[in-house]
Amino acid sequence: MTPHPKDRAYLLGIDVGNSKTHALLASLSGKAAGFAEIGCGSYEVLGLGGYTEALQKVTDLALADTGLEQNQLMGLGFGIAGYDWPSEEPVMEAGIESLGVDAPYAYVNDVTIGLLAGASAGWGVAVDAGTGNNVRGRAPDGRIGRITGNSVRFGEYGGAGELVWRAMIAVSYAWSQRGPKTRLTRMFMDYAEVDTEANLIETWAMHQLLPPPILAKEIFRLATEGDPVARDVIVWNARELGESTNAVIRQLSIQNETFDVVLIGSLFKAGEAYIAPLRETVQSFAPGATLTRLTVPPVVGAVLLAAEAAGFDPGQIRPTLIKSTAETLTSQTGDSLT
Repeated sequence: MTPHPKDRAYLLGIDVGNSKTHALLASLSGKAAGFAEIGCGSYEVLGLGGYTEALQKVTDLALADTGLEQNQLMGLGFGIAGYDWPSEEPVMEAGIESLGVDAPYAYVNDVTIGLLAGASAGWGVAVDAGTGNNVRGRAPDGRIGRITGNSVRFGEYGGAGELVWRAMIAVSYAWSQRGPKTRLTRMFMDYAEVDTEANLIETWAMHQLLPPPILAKEIFRLATEGDPVARDVIVWNARELGESTNAVIRQLSIQNETFDVVLIGSLFKAGEAYIAPLRETVQSFAPGATLTRLTVPPVVGAVLLAAEAAGFDPGQIRPTLIKSTAETLTSQTGDSLT
């Protein structure tokens, strides 16, 4: 790779998502230079061909936004939704190398770039609670900790889908008189447009209509209005996510350290109703953990990963990158994408 003067050398970070894919270009000083957004880039959804096309499209758009050329890229970083296992590495690398960029690169699961973007020290734990849940961690020496990110079948709970699943169990318990009555029953009946509890349970048992994760909003509403079962469902879900977080902390042996736990995902918009039991569970095991919401777009973490791949200290550019990215996105899109 031909070296470039620093004012002509750039880093490219790409956040490959199931719904959106972002690319961010920044100089070696951390000054954001260009941004691009397209839709889904996940190979799990699009296949290798679609994943490859998405990478090329978002890269081309980001370069066009700045007038830069590929030969000015010094390092590439990727956070890729769906990348979980070594067997997937050939697919990940085939897509990246199809870009034809002569620069070092690194790629991680997309939750990890959220950690890199949100953790002030560049290491710690990231907790993702959106439709599903995931936990990824990084120790100061670079060791990685994780859960599977594959939800209920691996005993991992914490996202909106798992919250609704637990609420369904509570309603089933109420119907069979194993548990107390709850307003969750009426909420699910209204959604299913049935007039009896038995009909509701039948639709679930016969796989005729399974409640979607979006109903998590209704569970929070009923908890706020005082339904004790709905409140217990939320607390249980949050504590289970806390136990998954503690498992990753245990893997990394950082429970006696001071570090950030970066919260990523829509479920945290519920605030303390969800965050408080999560915090209590985590801090009972790791008192020095500080829970913090991600306030920058995860693609920032991909640029920091690119800097690391290129042999630069990402901590040196992080403050400038965060500030300049916020300014760039506000001017281009009207929001900060967080």
